[in-house]
Amino acid sequence: MKPHKLTDSMIQDYGKNLFEEEKSKATIDKYLRDIRSFYESLPDDKIVDKNRVIHYKMQLTGTYKATSVNSMLTAVNGIFSYLGWTECKVKLLKIQKSSFRNAQQDMSRDDYIKLVETANQQGKVRLGMIIQTICAAGIRVSELKYITVEAVKSSRAVINNKGKTRIILIPPELQSALLTYCEEQEICSGMIFSTRSGKPLDRSNIWREMKNLGKSATVMDEKVFPHNLRHLFAVTYYKKEKNVVYLSDVLGHSSVETTRIYTSVDEAEHYKHLTGLGLVL
Repeated sequence: MKPHKLTDSMIQDYGKNLFEEEKSKATIDKYLRDIRSFYESLPDDKIVDKNRVIHYKMQLTGTYKATSVNSMLTAVNGIFSYLGWTECKVKLLKIQKSSFRNAQQDMSRDDYIKLVETANQQGKVRLGMIIQTICAAGIRVSELKYITVEAVKSSRAVINNKGKTRIILIPPELQSALLTYCEEQEICSGMIFSTRSGKPLDRSNIWREMKNLGKSATVMDEKVFPHNLRHLFAVTYYKKEKNVVYLSDVLGHSSVETTRIYTSVDEAEHYKHLTGLGLVL
């Protein structure tokens, strides 16, 4: 069998293919970043065979969590499928599904309040408003760009992504807060949160600003990241409404099973139910 040699131009072509498949920019960037990491791990000859991929998988397993390893391997397997190198693909790690959440990593309402109040105290009004927008609307960081002045005024934002369209409803309290923010910042139209050049904010910058804010607010570092705000929204919504189907629609999930991640009971709650069953004589 003729050996496979991975080149930079192949990676670039795969990136173009992902774009033509209408993958989001964030997804394309993630895939290409993971593929280049694999590319750089190869010896100078850049020859790819199953043994080298397995060796790379073992390196990842010793460094990253299983979910991260699988994410990276999915990207590498993706370019192999594109190139027709199916014999080089490797199996993903098997992850046993947990029956309960690790509440120690969940952001509580008190943590959330600390972050917003600290942001305002430090004069980081925009960051505080970003945190409230993500949490109160239950959106992804990548969806911030759809929160425009026009959307806020109509109390709904239309998102078009990967050929799918969904509606984000902006609750009255958030609508009022955002309109006040726009008035104070003299933002009359378009994206509310953008760079000086008018481009969407980079998610890595938001992540970094939140991490720094978390230290000042004395919130545990492992709790402070943008997606945990969406998680807090989901948990709060479910506790109030007890309707996983409605929650799934609000979050934009294509499967209710995905939503159940947010509604699973935490370990402490399970422990409480196991206490006092009267089965120890």
